[in-house]
Amino acid sequence: MPINRKAQEMGVFSAAEIALFWRVFDQSKRAGETEAEREARASRIIANYMAGIEDEAELVALSSKPLGR
Repeated sequence: MPINRKAQEMGVFSAAEIALFWRVFDQSKRAGETEAEREARASRIIANYMAGIEDEAELVALSSKPLGR
């Protein structure tokens, strides 16, 4: 599970935060994604959240794009 693994690697998050990450992860998925692409998307979700973006819709929009764009 990319979200659980990335959340554990990057820090301690509350149950509510992890639930948010899962909702964003589910909403931003694309057909045919590889495991590496899912891992990268999970990292983007958490990185964007840690950068201060807490709005779910904004997280979905930003986390669908590669970092730095």
